[in-house]
Amino acid sequence: MGMFLFLVYRAGFSQSIADKKLVFEDNGSGDWTDQWFLDGTRARVENLPVGMYFAAGPDHGNDSSHAVLWTRQSFHGDLLIEYDYTRVDTATRCVNILYFLATGKGGEEYPKDISAWNEKREVPAMSTYFRNMNTYHISYAAFKANEYSGDHDYIRLRRYNPSKEGLKGSDILPDTFETGLFKPFHTYHITVTCLQDTITMNIQNKHDPADQMTCSWDISDVPDCQEGRIGLRHMYTRSAIYKDFKVWAIR
Repeated sequence: MGMFLFLVYRAGFSQSIADKKLVFEDNGSGDWTDQWFLDGTRARVENLPVGMYFAAGPDHGNDSSHAVLWTRQSFHGDLLIEYDYTRVDTATRCVNILYFLATGKGGEEYPKDISAWNEKREVPAMSTYFRNMNTYHISYAAFKANEYSGDHDYIRLRRYNPSKEGLKGSDILPDTFETGLFKPFHTYHITVTCLQDTITMNIQNKHDPADQMTCSWDISDVPDCQEGRIGLRHMYTRSAIYKDFKVWAIR
């Protein structure tokens, strides 16, 4: 598996898996509501020629200023997710998150289909998600929530498990610290694969070949997520532009 992933990334993952099918595509310039829905009443989403602008609310420390954009479409099995990400904030607090294969924990109050309980996420407090969803979560362009962290960013994978208490035990090592990536107003191509027992994230600055990194996690020891939606979370004050968002089913 490790050598396979190494060779794939050396060649360019999205061009190298022959047995894949494009199942979702959004270049970011059309009406975002056609393919996405929003958690958070204070967020702003706007389609521009350069892509989809997405900004959380302005008030640090106020849960109503969090925001999550969800795909209307759900996905199944092994996936390749890729998109261009341009950070347009200069914050040194709080995180961006990619959720994928997200479902509710089940039951009448939190059905597997998260669109059945959208009203519970109008104020998108983090605890509503990790207590009531099964999903993978990757934090990136991420800093501590309540401290000005400067260059001390991190990338972290979690697997939410509502049967456990809070976020305890949700992190899947290794974490990656002080990446130097995600410079404001630089465009990065992000590729995330969820393939069998491995999740891999590749980040490449589109204008600087040296500004890149690949992170990989073994998920064989955690309950896997087999289906669900993809979400883009901005904690309060964070904003970015997304372009050419694609999802491939790996067969």
